[in-house]
Amino acid sequence: MKKLTTLLTAGLLGGAMAISPAHADDMRIALVVKALGIGFFEAAAKGAEEAAAELGGVEIIYTGPTDTTAEGQIEVINSLIAQKVDAIAISANDQDALVPALKKAMNRGITVISWDSGVAPEGRQMHLNPSSNPLIGNMIVKMAADHLPDGGDVAVLSASATATNQNIWIEEMNKVVGNYEGINVVATVYGDDLSDKSYREAQGLMSSHPDLKAIIAPTSVGIVAAAQAVSDAGKAGEILVTGLGLPSEMAAHVDSGASKSFAIWNPIDLGYAATMISYNLAKGEATAAAGGEIGMGRLGAVQLSDSLDGAMADPFVYDASNINDFKEIF
Repeated sequence: MKKLTTLLTAGLLGGAMAISPAHADDMRIALVVKALGIGFFEAAAKGAEEAAAELGGVEIIYTGPTDTTAEGQIEVINSLIAQKVDAIAISANDQDALVPALKKAMNRGITVISWDSGVAPEGRQMHLNPSSNPLIGNMIVKMAADHLPDGGDVAVLSASATATNQNIWIEEMNKVVGNYEGINVVATVYGDDLSDKSYREAQGLMSSHPDLKAIIAPTSVGIVAAAQAVSDAGKAGEILVTGLGLPSEMAAHVDSGASKSFAIWNPIDLGYAATMISYNLAKGEATAAAGGEIGMGRLGAVQLSDSLDGAMADPFVYDASNINDFKEIF
């Protein structure tokens, strides 16, 4: 049976709440996202639905704050603890600030994992990376360098300054940027995964760095905003936009020439995998142990490192040759 609940926290939305009926014996898995209304996470929720339908007897609660703050997620977590859900799978806005609330959840017998953007180890049982952090870091700069044979100034437009995954990917990018001759990272700015702020930050980069050749945005919100800002400035083809994005949202910008290529894993698969892992842990069919494996349904199994994290898959590059095959999917 497929069930998807969208839960909007009362404190954030003045009591607005939509909850679908559930049977008392259903396992309830909460998919907690950075913020509601982001296409990447809505696609992940579809994957969670798919897993729930495959498993049977699972209710998915899709929830998150209205903005990308730790405070908003803490309120969501406390609400889920009060509801006595079976599992929480969270993409964190802050790896450390969420730990006390998530430890409280675990102490109440709730399975807790993080996915996409991690929680510090003491606040979760395991973390699911969408891909290998070094591979992502290399990929986002490689895509810029591939289209800049003479090198040039590039800038990074990230999500929030505390977003775990963004910071790790940028750190990994900076480790290998020297491998790409002539590529010079001149700035890193933060759009907080808000379209309007990301757009303004991209405008600011173009204004502050007149020789800018590329904007790297490892965020699905930021890359679209940056591409739009470049197009609106009449600089499509002059300033390259790349990073991590959704085919459905980037297809027009590939067509316009604002972006030559970008990468992403399949967020549907990511939501599916997070749900399968949460279910297997909550049912006691797997344990989160270093060197161990946890089943991810049709995606196989994730192997855990000593820090109890693991990678789902390699990033995949989209460009004019293949984007039309994917833009209707996610």
